Amino acid sequence: MTLIPSKNIYSPVSMILLACVMLINSTYVYAKTDLSAREIVELVDESRRQTTDSAFTRIKLTTCKYGTSKGKLKCAKKARIKLIESAQINTGEGDKDVKSVAIILEPANERGIGMLSFSYDESDRDNETWIYLSALGKVKRMSTSTNDDEDTESASLFGSEITIEDQETGKLNDYSYEILDEGKFRGREVVIIESTPKPHRLKKTRYGKTRTWIDLERFITLKMQMFDKNNKPIKRLDVGKIEKINNTWMARSLTFMNLVTQRLTNMKIEAINFNINIEPAFLTQRALTDQAFREKYLINLREQAK
Repeated sequence: MTLIPSKNIYSPVSMILLACVMLINSTYVYAKTDLSAREIVELVDESRRQTTDSAFTRIKLTTCKYGTSKGKLKCAKKARIKLIESAQINTGEGDKDVKSVAIILEPANERGIGMLSFSYDESDRDNETWIYLSALGKVKRMSTSTNDDEDTESASLFGSEITIEDQETGKLNDYSYEILDEGKFRGREVVIIESTPKPHRLKKTRYGKTRTWIDLERFITLKMQMFDKNNKPIKRLDVGKIEKINNTWMARSLTFMNLVTQRLTNMKIEAINFNINIEPAFLTQRALTDQAFREKYLINLREQAK
């Protein structure tokens, strides 16, 4: 399959995106920048949002059991690879709400499986996600309730080690946070922010806290550690190749490591185009269930991306 050449490449954080920010709130002031922790978080969030407006992207998800060889991380077993197309827009509704559709292209036996996501900034409004299982021919609503362990926000994204919760955007008021440290990381000036969910959020998350390494010049996440509610580290995010596109710093490779299952998923941005005309009608459940309808819109998006 020929990939669409990329004119602009970014990290799609609505789908994927990557919700790289599980950050929160504090009155702590960072001495070098004169910015509070909240202000730093807002700058990171705003930078991410610039990459999610009217964007059409192709993403490769590589998932495997991992191990180390000569000190280097590698897949210990054959990796499962999925190629996905995703379209997303900032709707302008609410504060900065995002709608996205993601469809599996490969492997062939999973082609047509899709996910529709609506992300809301408001703390009192749960995000909504639906997945279409082509083998069953039905759409399933993925609940944000923790009453059913099988249907929580920790549900997997297309069988990867990336969860729906990991993709979440906004909702900065759902957390409290503080700056733990500052210094150098990978040669960059960074600040480490520890994030703790507020009581109402704690009921909906699998994470008891997160720690995020933020590049203070580019305001992008470089690394994240996730802990469970017993303070045990359970997941890690490492951000790979970073590029400046359209005056915005963006990650092209993100690796999520599940420290419990010893599995990882690498998300690689294969191709991306901004300022694509995405019809609101496409970002509906019909795009999941109606193949002819879906292909009509995807063909148009591919043409725009050339």
